[in-house]
Amino acid sequence: MELGVVGAPNSGKSTFFNAATLCNAETGNRPFVTIKPNQGVAYVKVRCPHNELGKECKPTHGYCKNGWRFVPIKLWDVAGLVPDAWKGKGLGNQFLNDIMLADALIHVLDASGSTDTQGNVVGPGKFNPEQTVLFLKKEIDYWIKGIMERSWQELKHVKEEQAAGVLAKHLSGLGISEESVKESLNEMDFSGRVCDWSNEQRLEFAELIRERCKPMIIAANKADLKEAQVNIEKLKEKFSEEIIVPVSAEAELALRRANESGLIDYIPGESDFRELKEMSAKQKSALQFIREQVLQKFGSTGVQEAINKAAFELLELIVVFPVEDQHKMCDSKGNVLPDAFLLKKGSTALDLAYKVHTEIGKRFVAAIDCRSGQKIGKETELKHLDIVKIITR
Repeated sequence: MELGVVGAPNSGKSTFFNAATLCNAETGNRPFVTIKPNQGVAYVKVRCPHNELGKECKPTHGYCKNGWRFVPIKLWDVAGLVPDAWKGKGLGNQFLNDIMLADALIHVLDASGSTDTQGNVVGPGKFNPEQTVLFLKKEIDYWIKGIMERSWQELKHVKEEQAAGVLAKHLSGLGISEESVKESLNEMDFSGRVCDWSNEQRLEFAELIRERCKPMIIAANKADLKEAQVNIEKLKEKFSEEIIVPVSAEAELALRRANESGLIDYIPGESDFRELKEMSAKQKSALQFIREQVLQKFGSTGVQEAINKAAFELLELIVVFPVEDQHKMCDSKGNVLPDAFLLKKGSTALDLAYKVHTEIGKRFVAAIDCRSGQKIGKETELKHLDIVKIITR
């Protein structure tokens, strides 16, 4: 799974990225600090099945801490988007190309209203963040529309039932499948030929494609500022259909760095931390501020919550654990629950086999639900946190 961190310049995108990955992408109080996309590893967080097994797991990828399994994903931090980016303004074309393979987008929004859509600092409460939500969607819609329109001449010379294939060919670079195009076409309330669509209908289709293929969650950043807290409530009312998570990326970054340095014990996404060492008065004051103004108010910093919601609510993924020994829940080397795979909800045992390795998928015979000990077939749908042994010929 790949997530793209997007937003206007100077909104806290790179701070969110650094907090989620502990990378060191450059940050700064000015537009276009990020020029080339930064790539890092972030994690989705789930309860590890080893808790019920009475055994300690040994992850091959990711890690497990205090009973929480952290499954790795790719995270991209791309250049800020400004109005008319789809026309090439700012770093628009580069930004839009950089997000093309993301499965979902995390829109890091300056909820305090202290920066405008250009990334200019205007001061807390001086700008309405609702405008940023609307303009960012519009830019992506117009960009998709522009790519789609490259197929218009070709569409005039094919049968209508071939339109989905033609459109999908031009949109495939965005990770958009022909099936997604067909589903979006079926939603369109228009019975004529695609090549006869008006400008408004083309834009409507682009919006449907964006919602289906590039779903977006809003990370309402700088939530610790009082202006942000007022704006977040307004955003939730205005965009009631959206997933909006209050976030303090700076707080999460401070907590993770303090954890890395051994000052505190902190699990990403938790509502508190434990102090381990004596620290300076300045450090203690900063951590106490985070505890009172972020963790106690919102339950977490929101960074891990935003990533989890993107995975499990937007993309409807599940985590499944394949093993080789269904009795010891381990691989051939004795590692307990070594692997955790993210699969689309509704995936089958055969889908898991192919996810593990193409050859295993080809040689699939059956699988075993390791909790029940029952044999399951290739069409059996898997559940979140299933433990499965694959049988091959």
